[in-house]
Amino acid sequence: MGNLFCCVQINQSTVAVKERFGKYNDVLEPGCHCVPWILGSRLAGRITLRLQQLDVRCETKTKDNVFVTVVASIQYRVMADKASDAFYKLSNPKTQLQAYVFDVIRASVPMLNLDDVFEQKNDIAKAVEDELEKAMSAYGYQIVQTLIVDIEPDERVKRSMNEINAAARLRVATSEKGEAEKIVQIKRAEGEAEAKYLSGVGIARQRQAIVDGLRDSVLGFSVNVPGTTAKDVLDMVLITQYFDTMKEIGASSKSSAVFIPHGPGMVHDVASQIRDGLLQASSH
Repeated sequence: MGNLFCCVQINQSTVAVKERFGKYNDVLEPGCHCVPWILGSRLAGRITLRLQQLDVRCETKTKDNVFVTVVASIQYRVMADKASDAFYKLSNPKTQLQAYVFDVIRASVPMLNLDDVFEQKNDIAKAVEDELEKAMSAYGYQIVQTLIVDIEPDERVKRSMNEINAAARLRVATSEKGEAEKIVQIKRAEGEAEAKYLSGVGIARQRQAIVDGLRDSVLGFSVNVPGTTAKDVLDMVLITQYFDTMKEIGASSKSSAVFIPHGPGMVHDVASQIRDGLLQASSH
């Protein structure tokens, strides 16, 4: 019915190319238009102004001879003021876009190592976008955004990269574990040194207390028992301590201490050794 009355409807976000006797005449915007077909006018076609997306998969090789598949996503649309150029100059814009994407990616990626491809994917996308913008603007197309959405190396390369990463992390973990064990050993040695120092201090204090006690015992005994000498008192104290020690050893069923020689008569020799040592120290 619209063709009968020479009326056509153009939907929103769409433009139509009008021809008269096969020659370009005008671009019709959304709305209702009169196209008198009886005067040779007709609609040659319609073009959408909506944003379109083209995903391009390009296989190429990196500088370190690794084959990768780069997936680029191109977002583009027709410029309303150049709709006639987009309609007449290109018969298949997607094929044209794909060819430019292949050209730029295969010129950029072979100059980079595999790791650099992942790090510089934004630079690759920018290079593709600049080349497409420069080439497609002459045909009435605007490049809105170019994204490198995926970089897919060979499966064996992926596995190798994961193994390299795992080995590096294991090496770091081993190093950290070694440092931790080193710190533990140092702290343990410091603790043992401190413990030995404190043990030595305790033994020194114990011996000092024993010496003080012996001195007090000798002085007290000499005062209370006239005629005794310091030697007599020291021999008696040593014999008393000897029997106390033997008693403690005998009372324990799990004792492993052994005195060689261990007879009571040897106490006299011990006393002589102590006395001789004290006399030599006094002479010096």
